[in-house]
Amino acid sequence: MSASVDFLGRRFQVGPSPGELVGRDRAWMLRASWAAMAAIGILQYGFGSLVPSLVDRGWSALDVFWLLALWTVFQAGAGFPVAFLRERGRIGPRTAMIAGAVLLPLGPLSLAFGSQFAAVIGYSVLSGTGAGLVYATCSATVAKWYPERQAAKVSLATGAFAYGSVPFAIAFLFAPVGPALTVTAVVVFAVVLAAGSLMVDPPANWWPASVDPREWMLEQRSSAVRQYSPREAMRTGVAPLMYLILFIASAVSLFDITFLATLGGTINAPLVVVAVGTGVLLGANGAGRAAAIRVSDRLGRTRTLAWVLAVLGLGQLFLASAASTGAVAMLVFAALLAGVGGGAFYPLFASLVREFFGDQSAGARRTHAAVYSAKAFGGVLGVGVAAAVLPSWGYTPVLLLACALAVASAALCVKLRQPGRFLPGLPPQRVATTES
Repeated sequence: MSASVDFLGRRFQVGPSPGELVGRDRAWMLRASWAAMAAIGILQYGFGSLVPSLVDRGWSALDVFWLLALWTVFQAGAGFPVAFLRERGRIGPRTAMIAGAVLLPLGPLSLAFGSQFAAVIGYSVLSGTGAGLVYATCSATVAKWYPERQAAKVSLATGAFAYGSVPFAIAFLFAPVGPALTVTAVVVFAVVLAAGSLMVDPPANWWPASVDPREWMLEQRSSAVRQYSPREAMRTGVAPLMYLILFIASAVSLFDITFLATLGGTINAPLVVVAVGTGVLLGANGAGRAAAIRVSDRLGRTRTLAWVLAVLGLGQLFLASAASTGAVAMLVFAALLAGVGGGAFYPLFASLVREFFGDQSAGARRTHAAVYSAKAFGGVLGVGVAAAVLPSWGYTPVLLLACALAVASAALCVKLRQPGRFLPGLPPQRVATTES
């Protein structure tokens, strides 16, 4: 292993190979993370398909939707403490994954056989926390093993969080809820436990021997000029703006994935059409993540982010049209647009946070988790509050408001500027790294 430092003071440990470190290629870490993400995504992206069955059981529709709203609070909120504990060596990836594997099955089992109160504890609190543990661990592990291709590889893993749920979300529309959720609990537990058994972190600041990190960094004009702590990132004014944009975008996206099935029922769409629309929405949500990263490599992250959010807004407009006219073909097309726009912004934000605030120091990595936690409040607005106003407002006004919010978030993207780069085309200011 050889150590090196670049012109901004960033430290790198080049080699040894993954085979020497863990006895297998680093692609195994990506595959394990992809599988675990696909498993846990069922609990978020499949929930909308469960709503009609849970309501038929006699549960209040508003209470059912708040189960998911609270789930997103605990799922997104777990990221910051997980990052804190992992960077201080308190827990490793295997420990976090095993804890997640134990907590996650409690969600589908409590929905299948428990009372509403049991569902709040089992699904919203415990299962949501477990999903947050797994999501944060998988994202961080992939990023550490692929420092030279973080955006592409992390987007590939997180894409499975959405499209991996497609078979289950469709099955929930047709199968008896009890057996379907029991199978889900078994699958989620087995997949996450197996994936966690393979996971281990590389040494700090590790890079593969095939890449010279100093030359690679010199070629990356978008690299962060320093490693920011969460407090320093907030003081720049850029992190709060990113938090606001992610809050709005996640609220709109979560609204779509939660209410598509009930919207289909409102316009009397055949169940097979609702199933197709659900598959299109979730598939596009996941596949759009990797595609957006590839596009942003050419167009730039902020410009691509603005276009993605504009597509999300356009999807809301077409969903509103389907809600007002009852056109089932329009519903499926709108689901495609909403899916592409509703998933692609997540990896773009993750990449922007790394490029703006760094990814070497513990403080910089906690900044990533802090910005992602905006999704927690997005769930409250896009699921919980939306469920409260839908009976009186109806789908069309709510979707038009969602369209306006998505377009507004796209417009805010023009104000995103990388801290520390004062003049375009000039090298960044040399600033010592900050460890916290």
